[in-house]
This record gives sequence, structure tokens and C-alpha cells, in this order.
Amino acid sequence: MADKQISLPAKLINGGIAGLIGVTCVFPIDLAKTRLQNQQNGARLYTSMSDCLIKTIRSEGYFGMYRGAAVNLTLVTPEKAIKLAANDFFRHHFSKDGKLTLFKEMLAGCGAGTCQVIVTTPMEMLKIQLQDAGRIGCLAGSTAAVAVNPVDVIKTRLQSLNRGSTEDTYSGVTDCIRKILRNEGPSAFLKGAYCRALVIAPLFGIAQVIYFLGVGELILSFLPKKDN
Repeated sequence: MADKQISLPAKLINGGIAGLIGVTCVFPIDLAKTRLQNQQNGARLYTSMSDCLIKTIRSEGYFGMYRGAAVNLTLVTPEKAIKLAANDFFRHHFSKDGKLTLFKEMLAGCGAGTCQVIVTTPMEMLKIQLQDAGRIGCLAGSTAAVAVNPVDVIKTRLQSLNRGSTEDTYSGVTDCIRKILRNEGPSAFLKGAYCRALVIAPLFGIAQVIYFLGVGELILSFLPKKDN
């Protein structure tokens, strides 16, 4: 599988299936991450991931852990399609004689990621609002998740529209960083890091398994082939 050239339709199918399975498996942890990150001093309802999930089940039922999941499940396939198509586009234009330097591979990945962010940011905002509504009323994946957690905390705070009367509001990234440092201390930037690591690592693993098994190629093999 590693050396086999995978067609774009197979990539889209693999990415879509991996995304659907991944979202379904880890969404409760992602919900806990969002709610923990959105907590400010004086408005702490949850002490840990398990405490958050237990209180969510008690107050909102089992399916309360999947609040906002429909948004991700609906849009995860087109999101993967855009990311994969963009990555192929940039890799094709950066390649020379079919070869890519490490730097150009990084540029292609950055370009694909930028296209993905532009499309998924509105989805993320809606998901966070739905996840946070109840509160108001693998090693590489884990390491990367914890490393970028401060940025994720800032993103979650800026995207959350529901604020209690005692909670801070933010006018931008700099204002958000300043107020978090002043009112909650540096450790606030690691809120939800454990949950984020638990979310990202399985997603990497699920995606790798789907691609290794060649699910997309198997599905395409059942379709009638066009005669040239």
C-alpha cells in the first residue's frame, strides 16, 4: 500500500470514511475539551474530563455527549475532499520531474491546510456553540496536540459566542492572550490538553488503518469499469 499510487476518488472515500469513524469515536472527548477550555475562573463547572462527561450525561443524557456532532458528520467528507484535492494540486505544481523536496512538501501541506481552515472555520464555530450550550444553560498525534493546545484554547475562546455575566470577552487574539494570562495564569493555555491528545491520537490511527486496508479501493473495485 505504501508504494501504490492511490487514485483521487479512493483518497476521498478513504478520507471520508476515516473522518466519519473518527468523529463518531472521539466526539465526546472533543466536547469535554471544548467545555473545559471555555471555563474561566469563577465559572468552573467541571474539574476534569471524566467529571465533564459524567455531568453531561446526567443533565443532557447519553446523546448530550454528541451535541454538535451532526455538523461534523455532515461536513467531514467534503472537508477531506477539499484538503486532499488541494494537497494534490499543490504537490503537482511544486513537483519537478515527479519529485518534491521536503520544503515543497511542507508548502503543499500548508496550502492544503489553509484551504481546509477557510472551509471548516464556520463549521468549527457552529460545533463549539452547540457543544458549549449545555455549560451555559497515538504518540505523534498526542505530542502535536499538546504542543498546539494554547492556540486551540485561544481559538475556542474567540469562537464561543455565549458568555456568562462574570466571564471575559475578547476583542482579538492579543486581547485574549493578555486577559487569559492576567486572570487565569499560563496554565490556562493547557486546559483540555489531555482531552485534545486523546482526540488527535485515535484520529491519526483510524486514518492510517483505513488507508492501509484500502477501503476506498475496495469500494471502487465493485463499481462497473468504463470501456476505453
